[in-house]
Amino acid sequence: MPALSPTGKALVTTFGLGLMRPASGTWGSMPTVAIAGVLMLSGLRPCGDGVLASVVYHGVLAAVLLIFSWACITFGDGAEVYFGKKDPGSVVADETAGQAIPLLALPAMATGTFWHLVFTLALAFVAFRVCDIVKAWPARGWQRYPGGWGILIDDLVAGVQAMVIVQVVVRLVM
Repeated sequence: MPALSPTGKALVTTFGLGLMRPASGTWGSMPTVAIAGVLMLSGLRPCGDGVLASVVYHGVLAAVLLIFSWACITFGDGAEVYFGKKDPGSVVADETAGQAIPLLALPAMATGTFWHLVFTLALAFVAFRVCDIVKAWPARGWQRYPGGWGILIDDLVAGVQAMVIVQVVVRLVM
C-alpha cells in the first residue's frame, strides 16, 4: 500500500480542515463556497457580467473540482492506510470537490443582487451537505469502491443532487 506523503495529507485533508472537529465534512465544504463568494463579490460571476468574468469564475471552480478530485484518487489509498479506515472522516478533499458542482451550474437570477448571491451560496452549501450526509441513491452504493474512487464518487453524486436542488429552488424562489 502506498504511503501518504505530507503533500498528499495536506491535499486530502484540504490543508488540515479535515482534522477539525466536529463535522469535518462541513469544514471541507466551506473553502469552495468561500472561493465562489469571493469571486462573485469581486464581480467574477457565473453569468450576466460578461464572458471573461464567467470564464474566470467557472475556471477557478473547475480547477477546485479537478485538483481535489485528483487528490482523492491519487492519495486515497494512502489516506485509508494512514488514517486506518475506509473513507476516513479526516479526508475532506471529496467534499471540497463535490461542493463545486452545485456552484458551477447556477441560474442567472441566482446572483442578481447581493441577497440573491448570499441565499444561493447558503442554499448550495446546505443542499450539498444534506445530500452528502443522507447519501440518497445512487450515492451510497459508490462508497464500496476501493481507495480514492470510493472516497470521491459518492460526493460527486451528492454534488449533482445538490445542483438539481439549487436549480429548482432558485427558479421557484427568485
